[in-house]
Amino acid sequence: MVRKLKYHEQKLLRRLELVSWEAAGGSLAEVRALRRYRVGRREDYARYKALAREVRALARRLRDLGPSSAAFRARCASALLEKLYGLGLVGSRRSLAMCEKVSATSFCRRRLPCLLLKLRMAQNLRHAVTFVEQGHVRVGPEVVTDPALLVPRAMEDFITWADASRLRLKVLDYNQERDDFDLAA
Repeated sequence: MVRKLKYHEQKLLRRLELVSWEAAGGSLAEVRALRRYRVGRREDYARYKALAREVRALARRLRDLGPSSAAFRARCASALLEKLYGLGLVGSRRSLAMCEKVSATSFCRRRLPCLLLKLRMAQNLRHAVTFVEQGHVRVGPEVVTDPALLVPRAMEDFITWADASRLRLKVLDYNQERDDFDLAA
């Protein structure tokens, strides 16, 4: 049993919340996913969950359409599968059942640091996030500093080191591919 706080103690605690379970919020699975994929902002993960929920709901609605609208259902299902495949959230364009397996972790796996790890440009996710935040990575012509960038399948091949990156120079030195023009600069 804990005693009731005095007025001045309550006033102090109003300004200083040491442990606020409501603010921490979320389930244990959410906290695990935030740690595993190094998601910096909880709002990003909440957005991923909402998008995954909408995709699953849309897939269920398409599945439950009657036989009278089979052509419409096939056209919409193929468009949805094409979009999700292009984003890299599903593995194939074959079945609408793949859409029901889309989750927030599917979105987390398409973040730029996770793809850096997949492409073996970083040893672990912590280093990958650091590389992105420090501006060592570019996607196409753009240098990216936001680790929350979702990279579609079409842009996955264009992930490279930034031109001004010292990591790029180290890799070129290691592979003995550094140009003489780069040595002068």
